[in-house]
Amino acid sequence: MKKHKNAFLPFLCVMMLIVDSIFSQTPDVFRMEYMLMPENSGEVETSRIKLVLNVPIAVRDKKDYVVVGAEYNRYNFEVPDDLFPDSGDLSKFHVLDVNFAYLYKLSKKWNLIGVVTPRWSSNFVEELQEDDFNMNYTVGAYKNVKDIEKPYMLVMGISYNGTSPIDVPLPFVYFEKRFHPKWSYVLGAPKSGMKFFTKKGHFFQTEIFLDGYYVNIQNDILLPGNNLSTDVSSTALLLTLGYQYKITKDMSVYFIGGRSIYQNSALRNIEREDIFTLNDAAGLYFRTGIRIGI
Repeated sequence: MKKHKNAFLPFLCVMMLIVDSIFSQTPDVFRMEYMLMPENSGEVETSRIKLVLNVPIAVRDKKDYVVVGAEYNRYNFEVPDDLFPDSGDLSKFHVLDVNFAYLYKLSKKWNLIGVVTPRWSSNFVEELQEDDFNMNYTVGAYKNVKDIEKPYMLVMGISYNGTSPIDVPLPFVYFEKRFHPKWSYVLGAPKSGMKFFTKKGHFFQTEIFLDGYYVNIQNDILLPGNNLSTDVSSTALLLTLGYQYKITKDMSVYFIGGRSIYQNSALRNIEREDIFTLNDAAGLYFRTGIRIGI
């Protein structure tokens, strides 16, 4: 068995979800998405179905917003049947987030945000259990400057993730700037990249980012050497090229393809240490979906 300690990576994956679903320039009211990482040299295939729904409610004379939303991810994880006993218990993972956010307008350009996220994540081979549940908290500020020649957005804050191996709040930052009428760049963690815009509002983008999950295992898996696995995690560093096509002003479809630069799917023990590597081989990555923004 292989051991690794990648404590910071699961936290960065959570940060990517926060940036995408809350701090995006066109927040999703609805999104449906399918992701596929085909079988690689390690004989592992992963797919995911994602559903996102957000309802913004204007308050305080429409200066602030309360956002109530949910995100559901179902992962299909296919590994060789003879990898270890009970490997079939890892064939499907479920992650459900319920987001309660408040956006407070501090000034013309600065906004504050607080997010509370109850999360249920498990393979759900039995009924719901206490270990399937945890809480995430985020506080931050963002500045969205549009009325200048080179508009930009800056997001910064701290977040506490109940499943992170680092049991303290951690900082994050995201900066996007339109430095040319047709070009913008994104710098930050867990995502950086470039975008090219067409006259009709479509755009191409290239990104390097982290993706992954951290899920409780019901019926803990006993591995050789008397090692007991209580959780499973996956982290991938991805390089992609994508295109978004606008069907209407608010509805668009997107197609993304690329490759993982780094890959680590592993079983973890109760101390959240990696004790068994399921997949560390790079592979292809594809994602497509439809989104309705505001």
